[in-house]
Amino acid sequence: MLSESQAIAQLAGLLTDHFSKAVELIYHAEGRLIVTGIGKSAIIAQKIVATMNSTGTPSMFLHASEAIHGDLGMVQPGDVVICISKSGNSPEIKVLVPILKRFGNTLIAMTGNINSFLAKGADFILNTTVESEADPINLAPTNSTTAQLVMGDAIAVCLMELRDFKSGDFAKYHPGGALGKKLLLRVNDMLEDSHKPMVTPDAPVKKVIFEISEKRLGVTAVIEDNKVIGIITDGDIRRMLNNTDTIAGLTARDIMTKNPKIIKTTDMAMDALNIMEDFSITQLVVCDHDDYKGIIHLHDILKEGIV
Repeated sequence: MLSESQAIAQLAGLLTDHFSKAVELIYHAEGRLIVTGIGKSAIIAQKIVATMNSTGTPSMFLHASEAIHGDLGMVQPGDVVICISKSGNSPEIKVLVPILKRFGNTLIAMTGNINSFLAKGADFILNTTVESEADPINLAPTNSTTAQLVMGDAIAVCLMELRDFKSGDFAKYHPGGALGKKLLLRVNDMLEDSHKPMVTPDAPVKKVIFEISEKRLGVTAVIEDNKVIGIITDGDIRRMLNNTDTIAGLTARDIMTKNPKIIKTTDMAMDALNIMEDFSITQLVVCDHDDYKGIIHLHDILKEGIV
């Protein structure tokens, strides 16, 4: 670990204006970013592509070996190519570099050998030289691949800054993750028709209990003239039973809580969660203006994995 951390620290001293020029070139490119490599460098290339795509830079992975056997067809005019290789002299790289230059694509070399075939054929060089690998025999790609990975991350971060890439943008590319749901999921996305328990103010308590039980949300709204005038929870029912010997003659109006907390369908689900936490409640009435839409329950939010 110490060896790899030192390799990363030394990487900053290897940066030249080629780095900033390469970042600007990728940012202004008319095409996509193509990242290629062979062996362990190919694995790093795949990770860099994944990071780029998730942060707003359209990218594709091209295996250097497969490239010279037909996959070069994915490289289009306007694409920028990053070729990753520690030695910069592997046979596949020596075949690939002249072809890319004939295609007219800008080539960025990410290599640990700035005197290599790859470096000499590239338009820009990103130096990922390491003094040695971390393994005892100095052969297994460890420090070198870590340096490549960090260089790729540095490019991605700089591109994010150039694009003013925000958390909302990140969420668009990660709609299935917890962050994506926090930033994208709205109350309306979580409502179902069955989540709309309601009674009238003059409904007998027995009917109120049936409605709460049937809709299985532990709550019902009290509706008068198409407006929500109150809410009754299973907690209200328990308190009523503790305070009275008979429910005969009692109506929804007698036991309801007036002025319940309300949220709109267009509000974020995360906002609903925050309100529930602030007021120590587990349900919210959903209304658009005076139009009752239903109930959102804490369990609905937790089920989506937002927290």
